[in-house]
Amino acid sequence: MINVSNLSLRFGKRVLFEDVNLKFTPGNCYGIIGANGAGKSTFLKIISGEIDPSTGSVAFTPGERMSVLNQNHYAFDDFSVLETVMMGNAELYKVMKEKDAIYMKEDFTDADGERAGELESIFAEMDGWNAESNAATLLSNLGIKEEQHYKLVQELDGNEKVRVLLAQALFGKPDILILDEPTNDLDINTIAWLEDFLASYEAIVLVVSHDRHFLDAVCTHIVDIDFSKMTIYSGNYSFWYESSQLALKQRSDQNKKMEDKVKELQEFIRRFSANASKSKQATSRKKALDKINIDDIKPSNRKYPAIMFNTMDREPGDQILNVEGLSKTVNGEVFFKDITFMINKGDKIAVLSENNLVTTAFYEILSGRDKDYTGNIKWGITITPTDMPMDNSSYFDGNNENLVDWLRNYTTKPDSDEQFIRGFLGKMLFSGEEVMKKVSVLSGGEKMRCMFSKMMLQGANFLIFDEPTNHLDLESITALNNGMSDFKGSMLFTSRDHELTETVANRIIELTPNGIIDKLMTYDEYINSDVVKAQREEMYKVK
Repeated sequence: MINVSNLSLRFGKRVLFEDVNLKFTPGNCYGIIGANGAGKSTFLKIISGEIDPSTGSVAFTPGERMSVLNQNHYAFDDFSVLETVMMGNAELYKVMKEKDAIYMKEDFTDADGERAGELESIFAEMDGWNAESNAATLLSNLGIKEEQHYKLVQELDGNEKVRVLLAQALFGKPDILILDEPTNDLDINTIAWLEDFLASYEAIVLVVSHDRHFLDAVCTHIVDIDFSKMTIYSGNYSFWYESSQLALKQRSDQNKKMEDKVKELQEFIRRFSANASKSKQATSRKKALDKINIDDIKPSNRKYPAIMFNTMDREPGDQILNVEGLSKTVNGEVFFKDITFMINKGDKIAVLSENNLVTTAFYEILSGRDKDYTGNIKWGITITPTDMPMDNSSYFDGNNENLVDWLRNYTTKPDSDEQFIRGFLGKMLFSGEEVMKKVSVLSGGEKMRCMFSKMMLQGANFLIFDEPTNHLDLESITALNNGMSDFKGSMLFTSRDHELTETVANRIIELTPNGIIDKLMTYDEYINSDVVKAQREEMYKVK
């Protein structure tokens, strides 16, 4: 158990938390949410002891072992992969190293023999003889092949290092598990494995993630950081979001009778509880929703940007986009070849690839920025595309314009005066004097909101997004998801956000070195289809 008592954290005049009192109990997974800068990762560092609070304390049940997902990808470069994972259980690793050091002695004494015997007993009690096989199993489940287990960590690429550090955190079944963005750089199958692992984990899990699908799959509770306060709510992220929005709507509905509001909330809880019981993650510890009191449901104070793309200057015709024989090779590596497809009116296509450089190269060609390719691209005469590239630095670096002047460059409305631009920026949560900031000093999330503003003002009828959730908080991701779903035109997009891809795409195209896979289906149908799995295996073969 973790008891947080009267916790406060201040940096000068800035208050992150004030008088926080929380209790975390075994068998539950707590998703920590809050706007960018609210202090989610900082709170995890306080729990782990990396940062001291200004006031208050954090107390643990004696004897419980804590494990934290290490964020330093270079900390274990000089160790083997397998050893790095076993270092996740510091006590076991210490015993193992001391035992090995004694056996390596040339002048082995009776005292050494007695100590070795003690260590062997401790080692056995800690399940030490299975440590190496358990570590190897974790690595394999996380996509690290057996031939890599004895390599040095420095020999792995960035994505592989992330998986090794995650295996290290999970190793040895810690009593308290702290995970900050654990799904970063993981593929679909690995995330699915991690979801199943955590859903049945009987210890305390605290997790920060911007992946809503992941939070829904693993969380029994949500810890909301808002206005320097923290509140625990039962249920996963979707329950928290939808219930808080319902409560907000009810609060604004002054004419509705109290008994009608109660019935509406009760029906909402009943419906959500029924859905939760049917999910693959439903275990005995996932029944918290059944115990919810309607008084627990509170309206959220969170602000959501108004991301809406349905201001098309021109209605699109039937001819949208034809791609014929498109091929791209980079430094001798075939990214894709002989890609041919046609986009129909209303298509919202998720573009996939095992290599994100491939999808980015594809979008660079469609946007006209890359001319080095073979094949033909033909846009319909009524189509006005706009795109959001993964790297938006060219729009901001070295630019001394303020937000108003920067955004005015992209409006198609001739009467767009400063008041209009200010109002538009206000919808994107830039208020007051913030609109006079230089665009070159904006944060990653602020630049993304500027890029959405640019796309919205251009009045395009075809949208292209390359990883549009990068740098966004959950509120902006939710607003973007809604805006993409509501858009009436066609689009191409690539996103690692499972929920966004599943709820927006009605068609999937996967780019491979040997052509494309093109399916008229949802994302979940695509990744769960045995026919598609067989086709993907064939398309990625070296030919």
